[in-house]
Parts: sequence; C-alpha cells; structure tokens
Amino acid sequence: MEQLVLYEGRPADCTGRLEKEVRTYDFLDKLGIHYWRTDHAWMKADTMEDCHVIDACLNATVCKNLFLCNRQRTNFYLLMMPGNKPFKTKELSHQLGIARLSFASPEDMEQYLDCTPGSSSIMGLMNDPENHVQLLLDKDVKAGEFIGCHPCINTSSLKLYTKDIFEKFLPAVHHEPIFVELTGE
Repeated sequence: MEQLVLYEGRPADCTGRLEKEVRTYDFLDKLGIHYWRTDHAWMKADTMEDCHVIDACLNATVCKNLFLCNRQRTNFYLLMMPGNKPFKTKELSHQLGIARLSFASPEDMEQYLDCTPGSSSIMGLMNDPENHVQLLLDKDVKAGEFIGCHPCINTSSLKLYTKDIFEKFLPAVHHEPIFVELTGE
C-alpha cells in the first residue's frame, strides 16, 4: 500500500485532475484559506474504513457527508457529522420537523453540488449559488480545530481550519448552517 503524504496547498501541476477539483483549489485560494491536501487515487475514500486511513494522515475531524432530501424531493440537505457517529434518519427528521428524510439521488447530488456519491463535501456548496441545498451540521463538527473533506472528488482529501470554514468559506458561498445534535439513538 502506498504511503499518504500531506502537501500544503494545491498541486503544483493540475494536469489530469477534474475541473471541479481544480475549481475547489481556485476558490479556496481566492478566499485566502490555508489548506493541506493528500492524494489517494489508489484508495477512493468511499468507505469509512478508507476515511480512517486518510484521517490519520490529515489529523482532522473527517466527516460523513450525507446528501438527503424530503419525501417530495423539493428540499435538499447536506448533513456533515463526525464519521464515527451512527446516523439515524428518524432522529434528524424529528429535529428538523420533517416527516421523512431519505438519501437524495446521485443525479440531484451532481446537479446541485457537482459531486458524485462517495465524494459529497461541504466544498460542493460553492456549486450551489441558488441555495437549493441546506447545510446541516452536527454541533460536534465545530469542536475540532481542523475539518477534513473532499475537493468535490474522492481521490484527494483536504485539511482546513474549522474557523476558516465558518468565517470565510460559508459566508462566501452564502450558506447558513442549521446545527443539529445527533446521538445515533
């Protein structure tokens, strides 16, 4: 197995990288957000087991990012929660006062966040200028100094200061989070 390496900032050469990944680096650079990156194309981080290996490299709170919708598919939500917490739909539905939540389709995820399953990320909110997606944040996400997330593709992962997400990134993408408290019960 290859060794993960943590690099500062964007790749020196973006040849062969998807446009949405490069657009993420451009956006973070434009905002003056300091970040680190690890590349792991050989290990697509689409399972929590893979994420634990990446977490060890990033030394950050790696989150589950779940793309959800209501029954009518009229309201969409991106839920960020610590990767080690179990997700119970009923618990979240109750807190939001929504009868039923389910996973949104891959097509909706691509349309609103320009992400595919396994790569959903808070970074995708930069692709949602019309605010079709409501960000839901488990309160425990805010507790760590760093957050780990994907640059809209699951072959790389980023480490960012949590304060930069709240003070620079979210204001720039005009997405106000709703905080939830999930226990997994």
